[in-house]
Amino acid sequence: MESLFEFLQSFLSPERKALFDKLIIERSNHMHVVLEDLYQPHNISAVLRSSDCFGVQNVHIIEKRHQFAIKKKVSLGSSKWLSIHRYNGKNATRDCLQSLKSKGIRIVATTPHIRDQYVQDFDISTPFALVFGTEIDGVSQTVMEEADEFVKIPMYGFTESFNISVAAAISLYDLSRRLRESKIAWRLSSEEEHEILMQWTKNSIKGVDGIIKRYQEREGL
Repeated sequence: MESLFEFLQSFLSPERKALFDKLIIERSNHMHVVLEDLYQPHNISAVLRSSDCFGVQNVHIIEKRHQFAIKKKVSLGSSKWLSIHRYNGKNATRDCLQSLKSKGIRIVATTPHIRDQYVQDFDISTPFALVFGTEIDGVSQTVMEEADEFVKIPMYGFTESFNISVAAAISLYDLSRRLRESKIAWRLSSEEEHEILMQWTKNSIKGVDGIIKRYQEREGL
C-alpha cells in the first residue's frame, strides 16, 4: 500500500521536493524560541522569519493578554515551515515552560540578571529554549522563577535594550552559527525529519484535506 506521505509527495514538483530535502537537514530541535505575550504583530512576524532563516523548527507562543497575530509582509510565509505551539490562559507561561522542561529542555531567559551571561558565552551543549518577553516589560516574573539560566547581548550605547525582533535575530544568529561549528548532535532524528517533511508537504498542497480524504477512501481507511 502506498503511504500517505508518498501519495502527497506526488503532488509536489521535483524542485520543491529537492528544496525540502536540502533544508530538512539544516533544521533543529536543539534550540527553541519562546515568545511571551508579544502584542506587536510586526515583532512576532520578524521573529518567526528569523527562526525559519536560522533553522529553528519550534516556536512557542504564549498568549495571555495578547492574541497571536502575523503580518504576512514581514513573516513572508515563514510560519508555514515552523512548528508553532500556542499556550493561552492564566497559567500559559508556566504551562509552556514546564512542558519544555519535562522534555529536558533548559529555560533560558533573555534578560539582564544577577546570574546572567553574554549570549556568545552561553553553554549550547544541551537543548535549550530562549524566552523573549513583551516589548516594554520584558519577561514576566514567572519566567524569572522558572528560568534555568539568563543571557544578554552586549551593548555599548546609551539605549538600554534592543527591539525584541532585533534581539532575537542577533541571538539566533550567534547560537545557530556556534551549533553548526560544533560537534553537538543538533540535527533532527529521522523520525523528526519525516514528521516535519509531512507537515511541509501538507502546507504546500492546495485543498490537501480533500486529497487526504480521497486517499483514505481509496485505501479503505
